[in-house]
Amino acid sequence: MSDCYLPRLGGIEVQVADLVRMQREAGHEVSVATATGGEELPGVHRIVARMPFDLPVHPFGVGHLTRRITATRPDVVHVHTGAVSPFAWMGVRAATRAGVPCVVTVHSMWDPVTGALYRLLRLVFGWQGWGLVATTVSNAAAVPIRAVAGPEVPVRVVSNGLDLSGWAPPPGTPDRRAEVHIVAVGRLAPRKQPVRLLRLLQTARARVPARIPMRATIVGDGPARGQMERFLARHGMTDWVSLPGRFTREQIAKVLETADVFVAPAPRESFGIAALEARAAGAPVVARAQSGVADFVKHGTEGLLGRTLGDLSRAVARLCVDAGLRESIAAHNRSTPPAAGSWPTVLGGFAGAYEEALQSRRSTT
Repeated sequence: MSDCYLPRLGGIEVQVADLVRMQREAGHEVSVATATGGEELPGVHRIVARMPFDLPVHPFGVGHLTRRITATRPDVVHVHTGAVSPFAWMGVRAATRAGVPCVVTVHSMWDPVTGALYRLLRLVFGWQGWGLVATTVSNAAAVPIRAVAGPEVPVRVVSNGLDLSGWAPPPGTPDRRAEVHIVAVGRLAPRKQPVRLLRLLQTARARVPARIPMRATIVGDGPARGQMERFLARHGMTDWVSLPGRFTREQIAKVLETADVFVAPAPRESFGIAALEARAAGAPVVARAQSGVADFVKHGTEGLLGRTLGDLSRAVARLCVDAGLRESIAAHNRSTPPAAGSWPTVLGGFAGAYEEALQSRRSTT
């Protein structure tokens, strides 16, 4: 169950669709319930209401989902949530009412406000006593969830899945270029703070000697694009920073083949699948030490980590200046596939969570 699903495109939507496909290929029978409208797809049940801005919410979702679960009697209900996902939590409530084991995957990093909201919901509904098993996508994301859920709700870490073979760099040694190519990929939304990324690049450029040419490509689209374009024009950066818009996976893979540095600056990145794609493609990654990226990027081995925007700016500048460090990290990344994100590991992690949920339900009945 998920508020959002295809044809909407986003991190949760794509990840859930990929998980469904991989579980079906592994021999499981999987059906989807979602509040997202769209064309009818095999095994996808759309529970849609007319809502402002086409929000994926249904005012009577609990009833619809309870009847659906009671009629189909699945072995496990697997609910996927973001920071706040009303329809998904209706699915949790419906599974509890129907007496079906439930696993809840939280795809986002809970901030203090979100944590306070779930503390309040815990007091009102007592969800910590529903026999749930929770998973989240990184150790960093698990910390605030465990603090709120308490010992009654086990919280496993199961990373997002990625077909790593699709991102592996082509064989052979990459051509050495005079310029340093910096790449970032993500939705240009205000909560991702993309203008801070531009300030990071601006500061890094000032730290790098003029004799070292730099260019940056920021792939993605979203409501902050106009603000970013104005920033680039105002600060004279349009000659070396480009915003080409949204790319397909194949196009992103082509860009990553030419990346010398990949930047993932968001402090509340719960996992960082774009950073994992860059890591799998061989690019050194610069990211926050307190984000989920730290699960698969070790400082000085797969990239450089920092806690502040200043730290990241200095890390980017260091990699631009120190070609030896940049090339040694890239060589490691190209020769050593990442352990995180492989589908066999992800499917095994969820299988363990399902079994734990089944045992929890048996012990409470």
